[in-house]
Amino acid sequence: MSTDLSFCDQLIVITGVGREGQVGEAVARGFAQRGASLALIDLNEQDPQRAATLTSLGAAHVSAHTANLADAGDAQRVAAEVSWAHRDTHVGRVHAVVCVAGGFGMTGALDESDPEAWAKQFTINLETAFATTRAFLPSVRAAKGSFVYFGSVAATPGGSSRGMAAYAAAKSGVLSLMRTVALDEKAHGVRANAVAPTAIRTATNVADMGDKADYVERESVADVVAFLASPLARNVSGQTITLA
Repeated sequence: MSTDLSFCDQLIVITGVGREGQVGEAVARGFAQRGASLALIDLNEQDPQRAATLTSLGAAHVSAHTANLADAGDAQRVAAEVSWAHRDTHVGRVHAVVCVAGGFGMTGALDESDPEAWAKQFTINLETAFATTRAFLPSVRAAKGSFVYFGSVAATPGGSSRGMAAYAAAKSGVLSLMRTVALDEKAHGVRANAVAPTAIRTATNVADMGDKADYVERESVADVVAFLASPLARNVSGQTITLA
């Protein structure tokens, strides 16, 4: 079994990669540099130049797809689309699915919070993770692959959810989903893990909080995600890795 971080001959699906300067972009670059084939999924249409850039970094093949992953039917559709796009090399197998898609939002004190804002956090974070998992599970089983989810320090013991109860609750649901996948799918050779970062240095966070905050670098997140998806982590499942 390989003991390095090469992903040659492997197909990696990454959700939530639409905007430049965000963490999904760095995760995609990290896998491209390690030789993976990539299927990139986002709610919005992606820059056509992205595939060429990732190919120049070392990606074997790159496909871009648009889908509303909060909709289970659309998630199933895009899973079939990904399978077709990579049919010549991977024949219905996905080696890792990285569920980056989501979003942050403050909802304030519970007695003042907007129910629609609360529901939105569950839609963009938890429902997207569930629908993505359900849609790609057969392909990940076929490859005995893995899922990597994005939680948050706010959803871990000791983390602060002040002013962001909806976000923390949704991310807690993502971590529960991850642990369930790890337990339920062990018999199929499928692993599931999560990263739980503090604030990541993204274009959005820097615009909101300035350049001097205590950030986790995007490339550091990408390195840990690659480790969790690799054979080096073959005995790691059901775990949440805090990044601070």
